[in-house]
Amino acid sequence: MPFLTSTGDVHELYLGTEGAELDEANPDNRFRLEWLQSVDSLLEQVAAETVKPLVITATGKFFSNGLDTDYIAANASGLPRYLDRVHELYIKLLTLPVPTVAAINGHAFGAGAMLAQCVDVRLMRADRGFWSLPEAALGMPFTRGMATLLRTRLPDAAATEAMLTSRRYGADDAAAAGILEEALEADRLLDRAREVAAERAPLAGPNLGQIKVGLRRPLIADLETPTPANLL
Repeated sequence: MPFLTSTGDVHELYLGTEGAELDEANPDNRFRLEWLQSVDSLLEQVAAETVKPLVITATGKFFSNGLDTDYIAANASGLPRYLDRVHELYIKLLTLPVPTVAAINGHAFGAGAMLAQCVDVRLMRADRGFWSLPEAALGMPFTRGMATLLRTRLPDAAATEAMLTSRRYGADDAAAAGILEEALEADRLLDRAREVAAERAPLAGPNLGQIKVGLRRPLIADLETPTPANLL
């Protein structure tokens, strides 16, 4: 399960299991219900302190492989509430009252790629992993909130290509497209994320959270719109 630690004055949220390279129960860090609850609780801890910036990274091969497709297949009637729960996590991260940086250590697909777009700054290792929105290739629609998230958090050309073609972007291509800020060697990724977070540490506090809410108010409103039962 995800865990929170600190290095100096920076919180680090890992989307994996402490002490294990891979979580056998959830090796690609999918958005399982218990995983969502764990991440939510850890973000609450970060928000309550409001003095340390946050780096989000993961263990294993994946940053996150997105939605729990097994749960969706077995709980069609529960899909709207499940997606609303994902939206709630996005809102919490988008409005966190501390600077946030993603150190994308591996594949970030679908809802996992969207999670990365909810932070302030994105860095990704250059030698392994793809950022991708596979929904078009999989015959899956984007919710209203997800579409708005991508439309407002990506350059228009990148959002159009990524959403309509399901292209897999390596880190260098993703940086060139404006999807993320920096592509780095693996051994520099986490240290650089800590540097960026620490540089912004003096901005942490309730005022930063209010600014984020104001900046992203239309996006938040769309993420708060309940998912219709006929989405699929």
